[in-house]
This record gives sequence, C-alpha cells and structure tokens, in this order.
Amino acid sequence: MPEKKQVMTKSQLVSELAGKLGMTKKDVAGFLELLVNTAFKEAKRKGEFTLPGLGKLVKVARKARMGRNPATGATIRIPAKTVLKFRIAKTAKDAVLGAK
Repeated sequence: MPEKKQVMTKSQLVSELAGKLGMTKKDVAGFLELLVNTAFKEAKRKGEFTLPGLGKLVKVARKARMGRNPATGATIRIPAKTVLKFRIAKTAKDAVLGAK
C-alpha cells in the first residue's frame, strides 16, 4: 500500500513564506487572503483570473446533456451549469513534471 504523502497546510505555507520574505505571519496571511478574494472577485466578474507562472482560474459554461443514473441505468437529463476550472500554466507543468 503506497504511503500517504503529507501536504503543506495553510499555516505551514504562511510560516514558510514569512521566514523567506522576512515578514510577519500576520502580514503574509493577510496577503494570501487578499489574493484569494481578488481571484474570486475577478473570476466572477470577468470570467477568469490569471496568476502568472502558476495558472488561470476560469469560469466555464457547460451545456445541458443526457446522462445515465448509475444505480438504475435510466437515462436522465443533466441541466446546463457553470463550473470553475483551474488551468495550469506550461511553466508550472514544466517545473513540476520536467520539460518534454
């Protein structure tokens, strides 16, 4: 069974950034909160928000379609809806996965 890897928590991220930038944890946490709220507001208003080097938060309209109920196999209509996606920048992919 593969070992579960620990992911960085918000407080660990704030501590890491505060240490490297020489700022207080409170200032870094405030900046992160402002960045997230700005991303949400811009994605809602304009349909997208780009974080250079990391990726783009994009609002996407999905069309109505036909699907199947997995329990009964019956055909059902799935209504149109708007979803939020994050598209990873090529720079980020290459940094994490290595360039092809």
